[in-house]
Amino acid sequence: MKKFLSLLALFVALFFLAACLRSSDNWDTIKDKGTLTVATSGTLYPQSYHDDDNKLTGYDVEIIKEIAKRLDLKVKFTEMGVDGMLSALDSGQVDVAGYSIEKDSKNAEKFLYTDAHKYSFGSMIVRQSDDSGIKSLDDLKGKKAAGASTTSYMKVAKKFGAELVIYDNVTNDVYLQDVANGRTDVILNDYYLQTMATKALPDIPVKVLEGVYYNPSQANFAIKLGNKKLQEKMNQALKDMRKDGTLTKLSKKFFAGQDVSKEKDYDFQKIDVSDVVIE
Repeated sequence: MKKFLSLLALFVALFFLAACLRSSDNWDTIKDKGTLTVATSGTLYPQSYHDDDNKLTGYDVEIIKEIAKRLDLKVKFTEMGVDGMLSALDSGQVDVAGYSIEKDSKNAEKFLYTDAHKYSFGSMIVRQSDDSGIKSLDDLKGKKAAGASTTSYMKVAKKFGAELVIYDNVTNDVYLQDVANGRTDVILNDYYLQTMATKALPDIPVKVLEGVYYNPSQANFAIKLGNKKLQEKMNQALKDMRKDGTLTKLSKKFFAGQDVSKEKDYDFQKIDVSDVVIE
């Protein structure tokens, strides 16, 4: 019995030690190493992508580079899909992930996150000629909404009764042409990405529906739980970059003159899609 209790005590001690190590602050390790390791997608234009010279760049990438510079660190980027970012962060493979954690999401308590560096909201692309018969979100009922299967935007479309037309990794011109020719009626997505797409393809007769906006969102960087010093230092750098205009400059460079670093003063409709399932 004593042997069993000793083993149990040892197990409990190891458990708490592992928990402490898991949540311990590793800023000193990062500082001594001189390198900040960051997970990024490399495929999300214009936030993390490869330019014509195959150089990794984008709004998020350049912000991280500037933060590291201000913290006297080098940056090592590791490109991976979104699904792997949080597990890589949790295991210590990376220090920071270019993954936005919503404050009310199921992951909010599992990780730390920086202050927002991008503010946005949902919008809709419709036909120029007739607005695809849409004046409000309620008019989505019976309309054909185009998009990827599991996005929150498609969940909004389904919640309002739209018929979902699922696309798998197609280019913007395909999406826009199908709305223009009537194969679909509407695309729900991020406002800034949609305005950029319509400006890049001006010959396709579609537009962003003005005044019908919903679900404000924020983009931030995720940090492993416990790394409060890293969070504080990154937030201070972001605060300084906002104050000296660096965030605005980078935003206008990558978002076609638009300043995504500032939150819009708009009474956005907020739609809960937590109960929506897309099969």
